[in-house]
Amino acid sequence: MSRTMPPDHRRRLLDAMSHTVATKGYADTTIADLAAEARVSRRTFYEHFDDKAQCLIALYEAASAQALQVLRAAIDPKRDWHDQVEAALGAYLATLAGNPKLLRTLFVEILGLGAAGLAARRRANLQIAQFIVDVVDGPNAKPPRAQPLGEQLSLGIVGAINELILVAIEKDSVERLADLTPTAARLARSVIDGAG
Repeated sequence: MSRTMPPDHRRRLLDAMSHTVATKGYADTTIADLAAEARVSRRTFYEHFDDKAQCLIALYEAASAQALQVLRAAIDPKRDWHDQVEAALGAYLATLAGNPKLLRTLFVEILGLGAAGLAARRRANLQIAQFIVDVVDGPNAKPPRAQPLGEQLSLGIVGAINELILVAIEKDSVERLADLTPTAARLARSVIDGAG
């Protein structure tokens, strides 16, 4: 006799956070809203998260990890890193454009969480910055670089691209994020080439 696995309550709660905050905003979202949307009890919510802020941070971290996977999948180490930058950014921006409500939640609402939200954002940005360093400074980088890019400059690239995304959110033009690919790629290549 086979046992059925219990539903993934945590995943459902993260999905509920995404949908509810996109609809109502973070401030107006309650634990009851999240439990109802996920079709779980409040007790189940508290088995996974201490509060709604922790749930939003978990959603942010899961989405950031997925975005990093998209970047990694777009990389072809056999190609010149200049070409890889454009391919990776195009894939990344297209993925973000695919869910405008979630994008707004992650890029705007996370900032309302104060120090905990900023720390989550910093961790995600540092992971992407490290990814950039690995691509352009790694042992297989083509062409090889004389001077390493380093974390600070790669973090500057991430911050600049995040600002371009925030402007698109403010202008309600998220569906056209992929149009930013040439600009974002030129910016990244300029910083990387200028570093060595």
